[in-house]
Amino acid sequence: MAVFDTPQEAFGVLRPVCVQLTQAQTPENVARLQARLAAVGAAALQELQEYVLFPLRFALRAPGPRRERLAQSAVRCVSAVLAATRVRRPELLRELLSELSTCLPAPGGSGKPAPQAEELTLAAIEALHTLLHSAHGDVVLSLYQPATLPLLGFAVSSLLGLAEHEKAKQIKISALKCLQVLVLQCDCQEHRHLDADEAQQCGDLFASFLPGISITLSRVITGDIKQGHKPTVSAIRLFYLIVGLVMADAQLARVPKSREKLPAEQSRISELMVHRGPDWSKSTAEKLLLLLRKIVEFCSVHPHWKVRLELVELVQHLLQNCSQSLVDSFSHLLKALVGLVNDENPEVQKRCQEVLQGMAEQGMVAQNRALADVLSENLHSLATALPRLINAQDDTGKVSTLSLLLGYLKLLGPKVNIVLNSMSHLQRLSKALMQVLELDVTDVKIVEDRGGGSASPCGPVGSLARRSQRKYFRFFTEEKVFQLLQQVCRVLGYYGNLYLLVDHFTGLYSESGVYRKQAAMVLNELLAGAAGVGVDVLQEREVSPNVDDLKGTITSILDEYTDQANWYLVTSIDPEEISHERSVQHSKFTAHPGGACSSVLLPSPEPPTTTRTMNSNIWQICIQLEGIGCFATVLGREFRLLLLSALYPVLEKAGDKTLLISETALGTLADICEACGYDSVQSLINENSDYLVNGISLNLRQLTHQLHASQVLDTMLRHSDASLLPLVDDVIQDVLAALDQSYNHQAPAFLKVLHSVTAALDEVLPCAKLDPNSSDTEGEAPLPSHAQLAKDTMERCIHLLSDGHLRVRLQALDVLELCVTVLHPHGNHLLPLAHRAWPALVTRLISDDPLAVLRAFKVLCTLAQWCGDFLRQRFSRDVLPTLTSSLRSQAPASARAGPIYSHTLAFKLQLAVLQGLGALCQRLDMGESDLNKVADACLIYLSAKQPMKLQEAAQSVFLHLMHMDPDSTWLLLSEICCPCRYRPPHASLRPVQLPGMGRQRDEFTDNVLGLLERLRQQESTEPRAGAHRDPPP
Repeated sequence: MAVFDTPQEAFGVLRPVCVQLTQAQTPENVARLQARLAAVGAAALQELQEYVLFPLRFALRAPGPRRERLAQSAVRCVSAVLAATRVRRPELLRELLSELSTCLPAPGGSGKPAPQAEELTLAAIEALHTLLHSAHGDVVLSLYQPATLPLLGFAVSSLLGLAEHEKAKQIKISALKCLQVLVLQCDCQEHRHLDADEAQQCGDLFASFLPGISITLSRVITGDIKQGHKPTVSAIRLFYLIVGLVMADAQLARVPKSREKLPAEQSRISELMVHRGPDWSKSTAEKLLLLLRKIVEFCSVHPHWKVRLELVELVQHLLQNCSQSLVDSFSHLLKALVGLVNDENPEVQKRCQEVLQGMAEQGMVAQNRALADVLSENLHSLATALPRLINAQDDTGKVSTLSLLLGYLKLLGPKVNIVLNSMSHLQRLSKALMQVLELDVTDVKIVEDRGGGSASPCGPVGSLARRSQRKYFRFFTEEKVFQLLQQVCRVLGYYGNLYLLVDHFTGLYSESGVYRKQAAMVLNELLAGAAGVGVDVLQEREVSPNVDDLKGTITSILDEYTDQANWYLVTSIDPEEISHERSVQHSKFTAHPGGACSSVLLPSPEPPTTTRTMNSNIWQICIQLEGIGCFATVLGREFRLLLLSALYPVLEKAGDKTLLISETALGTLADICEACGYDSVQSLINENSDYLVNGISLNLRQLTHQLHASQVLDTMLRHSDASLLPLVDDVIQDVLAALDQSYNHQAPAFLKVLHSVTAALDEVLPCAKLDPNSSDTEGEAPLPSHAQLAKDTMERCIHLLSDGHLRVRLQALDVLELCVTVLHPHGNHLLPLAHRAWPALVTRLISDDPLAVLRAFKVLCTLAQWCGDFLRQRFSRDVLPTLTSSLRSQAPASARAGPIYSHTLAFKLQLAVLQGLGALCQRLDMGESDLNKVADACLIYLSAKQPMKLQEAAQSVFLHLMHMDPDSTWLLLSEICCPCRYRPPHASLRPVQLPGMGRQRDEFTDNVLGLLERLRQQESTEPRAGAHRDPPP
């Protein structure tokens, strides 16, 4: 189709159809006109714009009832013309706005639009949208004059009615977008940005529409969720754009105090205009507060993430433009913004973070005292309600509440000191933290978990990587809640006055045992935050604390933590431990080397020791240990200067019998190594051994501190190597001397140390080079230092083998076994000691608790390995009859027992004796009669009725007997089951008859046949002469 580019050509083409449409207003004539318009160029159409629009406008103004089909066609044609041209006359713009607005359904009495075809309504909205985009510059601004207020009001009210009441989603969205263009807040780039005067003029004009627009939009936003998210998002955007324009701080500041008088002919119009004075601003802000609260509450929990994202934009826009006029609404706006920081959608999270970061960077809170006051009051209100909310909400609600608290602190930033300097605010916040952080100390497993002290092997720092012990709180279980509380404390430490905070929470720590654990947790996190460790903030602080400030604060907290009243707490139901800890608490002075003297404690009635009390004490010690590790991380290598007061107490707790405490202490040691630049715990101990040994030596002289001194030495030995032994040789002699003086009270603790000492000596043994001239036959050569130490230790253990406490006897047996191993190269010294130990050892073997019998048998096996000939006759006379008798008496019980029997002490004792008896007989080279006793006692355990492990252990005994006396063993087994018949080598000899020949299968058959087969394989290399065997039947 040809294109008519000149006005003359276009006029010739369009004139006939325009005349025809003017004469007869029908949809067909409109369609003909639109078809001809497609062939006209844009420039030519611009010249003929009003000529072409005239018949279309005439059709829209036709008298009589509106023909909707005609109106729809005409409106679409007008829209096509406007899309291709520009409106250059203000009068034409106003007239077209009026005519197109009349095509919208008129609002009824209740605000609902009159019934009308959806197609016509949508076409009219799109035509209005196109009209407003076709006018530029001064032409479009001419529309926003007081004189056009009624016209704009009609268009606005019609579009608002559609946005609120129309069911069709597309019409709702189009009406809202058209409204956005009508109030000059379009998102497109075609419209130029308004300058300050133009924006002021439009703000004055739109102020008249603000009540209607804001109320209607709030109803749309909080309407039925079934309308979908798009109308809601569009309504939120329009709401904050119009409010941000009319209530902009910059515009309200320029409004004159008195209303400007309009000309007399516009007196009626002046009644419609609003004067945006202080009174109006205050009243409008109060009404907007109600709407904003309603919008925020609804949209914060809207299921669609785009609605929540648009809410973030609303908050950002109003905070940016209306920080003074809408200051009363900021409580709700900030609550929404901070609450969405942890939204489930990453886009919402990211945008929230950006907005908060922007606020911080622009100093909106720092430079706006009113906003800081709002945040402070919000913080105070939330801190007041925090315990109740945490107690009542589920974990999701608790996360939201604490995110809000954290967000307020982050927004306040350095201004948080306004809150902290108010005693009522600080007390409310601190008491809230104390209540929320209350631990659940009812779990009995904490007390039950016992260990042998710091049993972990020494190694690099990485092998003891620090991990905070999992804590269980009374009011929450979700780990995310605790992480938020940690961040709250760290942000306080980062921005707040450190001296004020530490002083306040140290006061709570000292005030009552109820708050002590929570206050310690807070103090630990405050110091981490003050050093900037693991803290997430929006803006940098003004001044950072220097190392000296941190060191001084940490020193004072360390003194509190390691004070006797807070460090030596009852953590066990062991009467000895309870009495010891209480005696330490009541002693006047602490003996920690390098530490400050503790305060004198007045005696007070001791409360009953319950599981709850012990759990609470265990957690308190663990939290304090974690704090020491945290302080090391904070100070780094500067913490080396505090090792004199910190390392000794930590090593004490690393040797504690409560598993939770010892594990936490090991983690703290790893933290100290990492912070202070030590390669391993071993290196940490070795390089500080001089002062540690001095402290141990001092404390060993005081009865109340002997237990803890032994724990420190034990930990040092467990986590170091043989190179430490020369350094601690003197202090080990002190331990032996102390044991001689107070074995009735401290024997378990000292034996634990001696066990670690002898274990270390056992490691030294393979490396020790024996002097070839120091033969034991001479008996005069001096013992090496490690052997002399083992000898001295063994002498003490011999005396303790008959102690009245089972635990002491068990420990003495363990140490004795290690001493025997260390002394075995020095027989002239070992054998006399073995002779002295024998009577007490026999008593342990034949008439003691099964646990002691089990341990004593293990010692016997070790002695047999190194003192074989020396023990043969003694064992045969004093021990073997009892062992064999015990095995025979226990066999019937184990044969009829069920699966649970394998967990009993009797089973373990049977198993240990059977597993060790064969090797024991072989090492002692026992005689035939003794071997027969052993074989008779073990034979019954070859029964299939016995537990499988006992059968296997009994087989091991017979395997050893085969090596010592194969003939007797073969004869004994063949009497039970003989698979072969033996043919005499000559007819004059009688046939060989054995009791086991021809016997039916029984419970012994399988095990006996297996042993005979092993015996046959053993002798296959040396075939025997004599009788010939027939193959098995």
